[in-house]
Amino acid sequence: MLKILIVEDDSQLAATLKYLVEDNPRYRVVDIADDADGAIAAAEAHDPDIALLDLHLARGTTGFSVAVRLADFHIPCLFVTGKAPGFPMPDLALGCLLKPFTAEDVHRSLAMAEDLLRGREAPLRPRIPDNLTLYDESDVPPPAPMPLAEPGYIPSRRSLKTRIEHWIAGRHQREVRARAS
Repeated sequence: MLKILIVEDDSQLAATLKYLVEDNPRYRVVDIADDADGAIAAAEAHDPDIALLDLHLARGTTGFSVAVRLADFHIPCLFVTGKAPGFPMPDLALGCLLKPFTAEDVHRSLAMAEDLLRGREAPLRPRIPDNLTLYDESDVPPPAPMPLAEPGYIPSRRSLKTRIEHWIAGRHQREVRARAS
């Protein structure tokens, strides 16, 4: 049985998604969260196999930050959103299911995600939903090299989490240097 965490700020849509997911006896929703803190608490409490993750969440939080934090728990995500990111993010999610979706779209998307998680070949499924995009590492170009303008610069890595951490650290170092001068 695949344990699923739903992270969605629209309570009616979250309840509908839960109903659609649990219509298949192989899937069980372990919790529903509406923001980043709730998602992380639910992940710690229930150890889900996958998270269905909206990108715009309650209290100003985003699905991107949740995906980064869930990666620390080795919990893969499938974005479920009204507007897909402008580029693939295979280091954050398996793919993106666009709203609106049907019950069949949800079931096929979960089956494909499950295939990826279990290491099975994706072509075993008869048809990918039209509103599902699966991310592939080969779709992402390597990051462009940045000039070594600042002391302590560390080249960015492929992981978005690593790039964000380096950016935050560099910004913090610049603020410390600015305060010191």
